Amino acid sequence: MVHLVSSSDRVEFVVETRIPTDYGIFRVRGYRDLVTGADHLAVISEHPLDGEPLVRVHSECLTGEVLGSQKCECGPQLHAALRMIDARGGVVIYLRGHEGRGIGLLEKLRAYRLQEQGLDTVDANRALGHADDEREYGAAVAILGDLGIDHVRLLTNNPLKRTDLEQHGITVTDQVPLVVGETEFNQGYLETKRDRMGHILPADL
Repeated sequence: MVHLVSSSDRVEFVVETRIPTDYGIFRVRGYRDLVTGADHLAVISEHPLDGEPLVRVHSECLTGEVLGSQKCECGPQLHAALRMIDARGGVVIYLRGHEGRGIGLLEKLRAYRLQEQGLDTVDANRALGHADDEREYGAAVAILGDLGIDHVRLLTNNPLKRTDLEQHGITVTDQVPLVVGETEFNQGYLETKRDRMGHILPADL
């Protein structure tokens, strides 16, 4: 049965099932975003959720997760988060429609082309007429609400993600860094996220 959740009816719950994976067996709940039309997932560990579960709000990245691109760290971050929630308990909220920090797959490829010509990830987005980061997390907040979660230990390097969740009423009791996936091909990308976007990353990348 489909039902609406969240104060603004932002998402629609559609289905729940269990999926065995390389990282563990998870309870997976599927939602439809009533604003963007995208389909999102809540991947939930089999451990009971405590009052402040470990939560990763993860943005879709086809190039990193499917092709194994080494220009970003998205694939390794997703895999590490799944391993962590399997071991410790928690939730990975997988948000579709967030490709390229919200600019879309083809625009991200255009930004990659500009990076090949010498621009960093921020200036490439700006050259295409986009903001540095166009994502918003209203759907993630609605999904957390459906799960009965309002206090989280947030698994992220991105301070803007924490701020957005807190502005929507989620209490972040701890921000847990997730530093994985560094390669020779994404060194400059990670340095730009640290130096120009405030991501919590080591000074010696």
